[in-house]
Amino acid sequence: MEEQRATPRIAVLLPCYNEEVTIGKVVRDFKTALPDASVYVYDNNSTDRTAEIATDAGAIVKQEPRQGKGNVIRAMFEDIDADVYIMADGDDTYPADAAPSMVAKILEGYDMVIGDRLSSTYFQENKRPFHNFGNRLVRGSINVLFGSHVTDIMTGYRAFSFAFVKTYPVLSRGFEVETEMTIHSLNNNLRLYEMPIQYRDRPEGSVSKLDTVGDGIKVLSTIFRMIREYKPLPFFGGLGIIIAVIGFALTLSVTFEFWNTGMVARFPTLIGAVMLVIAGLLFVVSGIILDVIAKNNRKTFIIESNKITLLWRNLTK
Repeated sequence: MEEQRATPRIAVLLPCYNEEVTIGKVVRDFKTALPDASVYVYDNNSTDRTAEIATDAGAIVKQEPRQGKGNVIRAMFEDIDADVYIMADGDDTYPADAAPSMVAKILEGYDMVIGDRLSSTYFQENKRPFHNFGNRLVRGSINVLFGSHVTDIMTGYRAFSFAFVKTYPVLSRGFEVETEMTIHSLNNNLRLYEMPIQYRDRPEGSVSKLDTVGDGIKVLSTIFRMIREYKPLPFFGGLGIIIAVIGFALTLSVTFEFWNTGMVARFPTLIGAVMLVIAGLLFVVSGIILDVIAKNNRKTFIIESNKITLLWRNLTK
């Protein structure tokens, strides 16, 4: 592996919306943990003193008018160039002292480091039971579908390489972006490293912006969409087989009646059954075609990622 330059450029990214209670401490903690890093706070239309307090604490504050965490992360990834990126929330739930170890892993060659809350204190600290259930549900479904063993799918504490940041297409607008990141990484076989961290619940006076039901539905819809896009053969093929089997079973029932009576008494059933078989076969064929396209997209992603990495190395020599 090629040597990293002596002092890598590190960017700490803090998307924020109404975090005046905690943002000052978070900025100071990261500046202490990573004294050579630049700390960026992107204020997402806050109505309190978040931007002012972050500036006073020494952060570089920018504004992002498009509401939603996904939109903020998209702007951060587009605007900021660095060797290593640390992304955390501004609510003081993630320990800044874990950041140097996460940076070290990226410099070793990993594409993304995941701050794993669920292996440590999350289920004790988090006071929202439905969130705990949702984390388990999302984790289980994604690991089964992608054959992976990721412990914390939805954590907001992550580290990224330059190549990941510049090749990751941010499509989600809200809190489902973390789930999208994980699925994107698994689909493209990126180098992931999970690092257990000591999660803590929000301090008194800090209010969560999560909508448990609404954001949960968005996360599940994101999983559904990305499985459809990244795993089209199992998705459409499985659906097609189910439809075709139902149609074939109905066709057999009509055939047995014809065998015993010599008459077709249920023409509508026969026509519908044949249409179901044809529809099922079309789903399977569509899945095969889309699977080929998905594999070509993964090849294109690898090529583009290699180009970005080579360009960045040349620029930073």
